[in-house]
Amino acid sequence: MILSNPKFAEHGETLAMKGLTLNCLGKKEEAYEFVRKGLRNDVKSHVCWHVYGLLQRSDKKYDEAIKCYRNALKLDKDNLQILRDLSLLQIQMRDLEGYRETRYQLLQLRPTQRASWIGYAIAYHLLKDYDMALKLLEEFRKTQQIPPNKIDYEYSELILYQNQVMREADLFQESLEHIETYEKQICDKLIVEEIKGEMLLKLGRLKEAGEVYRELIERNAENWYYYEGLEKALQPSTLEERLQIYEEVSKRHPRAVSPRRLPLNFVSGEKFRELMDKFLRVNFSKGCPPLFTTLKSLYYNPEKVSTIQELVTGYEASLKTCDLFSTCENGEKEPPTTLLWVRYFLAQHFDKLGQCSLALDYINAAIASTPTLIELFYLKAKIYKHVGNLKEAAKWMDEAQSLDTADRFINSKCAKYMLRANMVKDAEEMCSKFTREGTSAMENLNEMQCMWFQTECAAAYQRLGKYGDALKKCHEVERHFFEITDDQFDFHTYCMRKMTLRAYVDLLRLEDVLRKHAFYFKAARSAIEIYLKLHDNPLTNESKEQEVNSENLSAKELKKMLSKQRRAQKKAKLEEERKHAERERQQKNQKKKRDEEEEETSGPREELVPEKLERVENPLEEAIKFLIPLKNLIGDDIETHLLAFEIYFRKGKFLLMLQSVKRAFAINSNNPRLHECLIKFSKAVSDHSNLPEIVSKVLTQEMQKIFVNKNLESFNEEFLKHNATSIQHQLSGAKMMYFLDKSRQEKAIAVATRLDKNMRDKNVKTLTKVFEALLDGSFGSCHTQCEEYQAACHKLFPFTSAFMPAMNEAESSITPVNHTAINHDLLSNEI
Repeated sequence: MILSNPKFAEHGETLAMKGLTLNCLGKKEEAYEFVRKGLRNDVKSHVCWHVYGLLQRSDKKYDEAIKCYRNALKLDKDNLQILRDLSLLQIQMRDLEGYRETRYQLLQLRPTQRASWIGYAIAYHLLKDYDMALKLLEEFRKTQQIPPNKIDYEYSELILYQNQVMREADLFQESLEHIETYEKQICDKLIVEEIKGEMLLKLGRLKEAGEVYRELIERNAENWYYYEGLEKALQPSTLEERLQIYEEVSKRHPRAVSPRRLPLNFVSGEKFRELMDKFLRVNFSKGCPPLFTTLKSLYYNPEKVSTIQELVTGYEASLKTCDLFSTCENGEKEPPTTLLWVRYFLAQHFDKLGQCSLALDYINAAIASTPTLIELFYLKAKIYKHVGNLKEAAKWMDEAQSLDTADRFINSKCAKYMLRANMVKDAEEMCSKFTREGTSAMENLNEMQCMWFQTECAAAYQRLGKYGDALKKCHEVERHFFEITDDQFDFHTYCMRKMTLRAYVDLLRLEDVLRKHAFYFKAARSAIEIYLKLHDNPLTNESKEQEVNSENLSAKELKKMLSKQRRAQKKAKLEEERKHAERERQQKNQKKKRDEEEEETSGPREELVPEKLERVENPLEEAIKFLIPLKNLIGDDIETHLLAFEIYFRKGKFLLMLQSVKRAFAINSNNPRLHECLIKFSKAVSDHSNLPEIVSKVLTQEMQKIFVNKNLESFNEEFLKHNATSIQHQLSGAKMMYFLDKSRQEKAIAVATRLDKNMRDKNVKTLTKVFEALLDGSFGSCHTQCEEYQAACHKLFPFTSAFMPAMNEAESSITPVNHTAINHDLLSNEI
């Protein structure tokens, strides 16, 4: 109505407000048009600049929004709303200096408001100026009219936040006095005791600390951290004194596991055997499935492992004959389930030691006795996974899942195993049992940010060569991390209003290192590897691929291939039509919901189309987008720098290549993949004679430190000699031998395929890597040697599908114990 009046048709602030309203209706382009028009008509108006900033903020362009707010403040420096909006963006972007200044202005304008004081104190805390933060918090605390005998939750949180700042500032005495002074007004009594114990230890008041930790153990006898504190306080000088601590607790809490488990970490010899014997018997008798998981951390010690094996195999032999743990005992006989759990444990034990045939024998014996126990099939699947037969692993996990279709955990595990076996469709169907009806499982899992599924799915598509689909999953994971970062925006005001200050500071610190998470690393690694492949072998049109493939085929084979392709295309088309119809229906049902979401967010995001993603113009630039967070946050992982090297190697960026190998060298100078990178790098430097003089000088100086006057051949020979018992190192050395001199193929293959008894990492994973290297052309054409190596590996690992000859693949599911087929029938009848 205002704009319809000719006199005010060009009124800047009104035009801006109309733009803001249009933006809330989702009409983004019109909104920008009106706001820019309003700003042009009234560039001196703080309202126009503020509105423009709000528009930029809704588009997640935070840097631009900050500029707009600053311009608005030049025109109206004491505008509370603009200052609040600016402070939110500054903390979101971690401009802590700017945030402190803005909070100071807000404190001056509104000194009676709680958020003004708290926000200003948090700014100093985050800047590590603890003294100023504590002064502000204390001044604010004094203004709170809370009677000493009253417990107020928000006041309690303020005191605990104050104490956290004191502890971070290493003010241990002040922290202890502070917590004792306000103890009665704190709601969380447990954390009060934990803080007291920690501070008393730091101050060396060990007797008092011991009393505190004893009280904490009385509250929770399973917390390992409390036992650690009690040991530090009591400082036992002998093993007997140390053991006595745990025996006393065990007498008071006979059902507690921790006081019986923890001594197993530090005792040895006969005492270990005695305690382990007691511990195992109790757990086997009552039937404790996670027993092996509880003891797994002891498996670094070969002596303890042999004691455990001796004890448990003894139990198994005795229980089979007389239903007792030892044949020389007299007493109450054990129930049949005890033998079952002993076999279950032994299967896990031998699986951990890499003796998979023995592990399968024990698990099959357990299944024969009890063919309805889910844990047994779950473990059998796990053993097959470790032995490298992923199809069989997925089959047995599906068997486990079929025993309890309402169990979400086993359903998820089954889906994961199917993805590992590249059975993507089956995995999606498995997950669909627990996803929302009326939408595809893939889409629903994406909505729920189910990243374990998406990272595994990306890896499966990558192995299948479906690079577009794999990249789609990687980008979806990346978007989840962006959304999580963006979602913190709502908490900046909420946490100060609700006084959840400790949780708020933890949130900010978590968000700062968010992309350190394993899910992001997996997705980023997959994406980078795929982009590198796409750079090396860009995808062409399907017709061209068919022409290339058909060149070497006979007429009959060509006809067969074309027929197969037509069938596949028809099937794909039908599947696409079904998906499209489903998507249409879903879009109609959820249109209203999406419209509401679009009002809050920056509108619908660009759709991820696999075909576009795998035919990207500059794959290396896309790879760098995934690499940057890894370099910033996961610089202590050598893989980050090796991936960086591969990208910069293809881009020809010599100084960045040098930076990557130097950082990797500082982490682990003997890494096999780093060795390959060093030789490739050195060769590339020597091949490029036209480098700028200063660059050449830097490269020569730095490479000198690594190679120490050795030529590449002698450097490689020394590496092989130094790592003579490691298959991984021998493989990398052999690859580089062939890389440097193609005439040494026979020698290189002989080095890579060594399988003598001295090799220490003779496992499925490393042997599979060698086999893949023989297949992928790392040693040129070597069909005969490849077959010989496959046969040798098959003898070592008969159940691993990668090493099975082609004709035996159909028989891969044959298990080493004859009664398995009978068990399966028994199980079917039972179900």
